[in-house]
Amino acid sequence: MPAVCEDVENRRAKNRARQQSYSSSSYGVDDSEAQWTSWLVPMIVVANLGVFLLVMYVNNCPKNNYAAAQGKCTARFLGRLSFQPLKENPLFGPSSSTLEKLGALEWTKVVHKHQGWRLVTCIWLHAGIIHLVANMLSLVFIGIRLEQQFGFVRVGIIYLLCGFGGSILSSLFIRKNISVGASGALFGLLGAMLSELITNWTIYTNKVAALLTLLIIVVINLAVGILPHVDNFAHIGGFLTGFLIGFVLMPRPRFGWLENPNLPAGVNVVKSKYKGYQYVLWILSLVLLIVGFTFALLMLHRGENGNDRCHWCHYLSCVPTSRWHCEEN
Repeated sequence: MPAVCEDVENRRAKNRARQQSYSSSSYGVDDSEAQWTSWLVPMIVVANLGVFLLVMYVNNCPKNNYAAAQGKCTARFLGRLSFQPLKENPLFGPSSSTLEKLGALEWTKVVHKHQGWRLVTCIWLHAGIIHLVANMLSLVFIGIRLEQQFGFVRVGIIYLLCGFGGSILSSLFIRKNISVGASGALFGLLGAMLSELITNWTIYTNKVAALLTLLIIVVINLAVGILPHVDNFAHIGGFLTGFLIGFVLMPRPRFGWLENPNLPAGVNVVKSKYKGYQYVLWILSLVLLIVGFTFALLMLHRGENGNDRCHWCHYLSCVPTSRWHCEEN
């Protein structure tokens, strides 16, 4: 009997040591825990690079320079992969007409021409090489860490659903311009990181530092979105989607739950895999996700303008100053 008690105490000591190990990083997991190998995020990066090359090939600036009056193609040594004149596209990329033809998000085509597939295809398009590199670096920095901790299935679901959610909110508020980019999906990963921190709050010893760091990153990125020509509605939609999905897909089991099968008979076991507040957050977030997506898709299907329901929401995407004015983004 003393040997059994000693064995149980050893397991509990290991669990306590594992919990204390979270203090080694403001946002990390114990190295002793099994981690997945990240392959999905690198594949997404490769896919985005491939799509951009395809877009530039189709764009073929030397032959289809729709803005010849604004100058010659940039980097003409690239041949048909050369960029549009910088006056037309300062991000070193294709023309807006090429992006629109290949699946950019455009309200009229989604609502009146029933091209709902644009809500997904726009996630894989980028306005230029600068736009692409910035997004892919952010994806590698955020996504690989999450995939190592939670696996490719959950990260893949979050990435796609958050990109989709960002596209829906963008379509509800932006009607005159096209929108492209993976920013909504990336903000969704940030939102999922925040909700993961909250739902697994008890396992972190440096909670406040982790929370403040993450909030500062989110606030700075959202603040950049109020500049003109930036689709902040996609950012907000992706972030909110990711924040709710994180409560559904990223709760960690209670310490001791995984040890239950190895404990001898008669020893107290952890009866519930998750804590009570984790179950509450799970149910509440799932309900809000279903209701939110349903309501937003119905509004989009009816062709409603989100600005009619929220007269101040346009300030979330662009704030006019003495240096620039805001058209409908």
